[in-house]
Amino acid sequence: MAQTTFDPSQHLSSIKGQEYLEVKWRLAWLRAEHPDAVITTQLASHEDDRAIFSAHVQIPDGGSATGWGSETAGSFGNYIEKAETKAIGRALAALGFGTQFCMDFDDGPETGVLADAPVQLRRSSQNQNRQEPAARESRGQYDAMTEPQKRKISAMSHNVGLPASEINEVAISVTGAPFGSLTKQQASALIDHLTRLESDMPGRKAS
Repeated sequence: MAQTTFDPSQHLSSIKGQEYLEVKWRLAWLRAEHPDAVITTQLASHEDDRAIFSAHVQIPDGGSATGWGSETAGSFGNYIEKAETKAIGRALAALGFGTQFCMDFDDGPETGVLADAPVQLRRSSQNQNRQEPAARESRGQYDAMTEPQKRKISAMSHNVGLPASEINEVAISVTGAPFGSLTKQQASALIDHLTRLESDMPGRKAS
């Protein structure tokens, strides 16, 4: 059977001057090239109107990637679905499907909400050298995550079964910043999240 080549450039949207490939087109791209790929999602946490999903994409005889996504009821009425979509989008981006064009799912162009972190962070990092000094002045030069916080996060991640390779994804989902760039406040938020996951582990009841 002849296989047509998916052209992502035919499906790009423009948001605030940035090219963006919706997750539905990234999924179409994946299926066009790997129809047997397996996508598995899991609701990792759901409390206080905040949902956190993990998504794993496996390409037969190829690579695999895991992505994390979180949303709150204050951002979307269908925040649970949105969190799952964000996780899938990040996993696909990690495999190279729309990495240079990823921000959100099909609601992105309508709402202007740029949810995917990988490319958004990469683009913002281009201006980081100009923005970082002012940002640090506003929050304090020495507000970076402390070593005790870093060790605690590593230990707690191990306790909840989170691989070290995925800590960065979870940090982005919870705080919007990569693990290596966390402030004290962001590190505390991540610790609170891991604490909730730990408390949910023993005897978690199915709803």
